[in-house]
Amino acid sequence: MERIPITTLCYVEKDGKYLMLHRVKKKVDVNKDKWIGIGGHFEQGESPEECLLREAKEETGLTLTRWRFRGIVTFLAEGWETEYMCLYTADGVEGTLQECEEGTLEWVPKEELASLNLWEGDKIFLRLLAEEHPFFSLKLQYKGDTLLEAVLDGIPMEL
Repeated sequence: MERIPITTLCYVEKDGKYLMLHRVKKKVDVNKDKWIGIGGHFEQGESPEECLLREAKEETGLTLTRWRFRGIVTFLAEGWETEYMCLYTADGVEGTLQECEEGTLEWVPKEELASLNLWEGDKIFLRLLAEEHPFFSLKLQYKGDTLLEAVLDGIPMEL
């Protein structure tokens, strides 16, 4: 099935920590060796919430019971198709954490996130989440691992 260039990403929160995925298992992975939240590509006919819940269950074994849609992130990167990502946070979960085929899942204290190997743009939206920024649109343009441009709600940001 052809991948749809729309994805979800969710930061599941518990006890001041986010559930992070260290992407170390797939050989071909744009996120290789990076730490990200959980999520993935929409399947045909899915709503953002259906994709969010399915991906959370597939990657973690957990069922999300409470979540918030926090923003839209547009990714542009040389050599990759434009991707539109629906960004969520969740603070209600049920079930038992399972092993993930895409990497290692770990609960990371929020104050330690900056020490992880994160995309530069992820640091921007993690800050926006921490600041309880209202629903936002963030455009990120990369060349390789280098963030060239960030535009928040139509206004270029200082990098």
